[in-house]
Order: sequence, then C-alpha cells, then structure tokens
Amino acid sequence: MAATAARLGKLQQKSTALFVCDIQERFRPVITGMPAVVDTVRRMIKGANVLGLPVVVTEQYPKALGNTVGELKEVLQPNVQVVEKTLFSMVTPEVSQMLKQRPTISQVLLCGIEAHVCVLQTTLDLIEHGYEVHVVVDGVSSQRHPDRSAGLHRAAQSGAFLVTR
Repeated sequence: MAATAARLGKLQQKSTALFVCDIQERFRPVITGMPAVVDTVRRMIKGANVLGLPVVVTEQYPKALGNTVGELKEVLQPNVQVVEKTLFSMVTPEVSQMLKQRPTISQVLLCGIEAHVCVLQTTLDLIEHGYEVHVVVDGVSSQRHPDRSAGLHRAAQSGAFLVTR
C-alpha cells in the first residue's frame, strides 16, 4: 500500500506555515539553551521569508513577560502580526481566523517555549484541527530538561513529527 505524503511528514512549501511560540525577553534567563533556541528560530524565520511561508508569532501575556526577543523581531517581515495571548495554545481566535483565510495551509513548523506547556498545547490543538505538525526540536525548550523531554515525547506520541532545522 502506498503511503501518502502527509503520513510521511513530507513538507510542501505551498501548504506550510511557521509558528513561533512565546520567545520573549522575560524567558531569556530561565530557559535552558535559550541562545541556541533563538539562533535556530532566527534561521527558521529567515528561511520562511525566503520561501514565502506565512509566519505566525505569539506572545504570552506580554505586559508581564515582555515582547518577542529583538533578534527575532528584526528578521520578521513587516506584515507579520504578533498575536498577544493568555491561553497556553497559539490557536487563539486570531490565529484560527488567519488559518481559515489560508485554506491551503495544512502543515505547521512549530518552534518556541515552553515545550511541555504552550508548544505542546499548540501541537495538540493543531493536530485536533487536522493540521500536520512538525516540532523543530532545536527551536524548542523549557526551563528544565525533563520538562522539554516530556513535552517532545508527548507531542510525538500524539502524532507530531520531531524535526531539526
């Protein structure tokens, strides 16, 4: 029996978006490997810009946690809207609306923090809504290694593909 491209996790440029979850200034001193995460996500955004992939960025309660780190803001295209949220998941009403406006999007490359909370909840919500999720493991972290590991393991158990940049 032939496998479908979606089941194999084969990314298609016309159907892929990049999601960047809550990489904010206040997290900088407490997230394990934050400089490497920022470097990876910066590269992912630059790649998305070159390929013309939609980029979605969220900030968790920025009034208390600050805004997206400067290294990422400086490579975002001017048309990228940063969505403020108080949910764990990136799948807010605003992001859901954006996805409805782009019905060709069926695959999401997901980066961000924290792996076991917001990244995982985003993964689960996207899968539940029929999207194929590719978690960029070198663009994801948590405060503690066990939390990161558990989040990535749970994402994979739930059907996400674990990938690197």
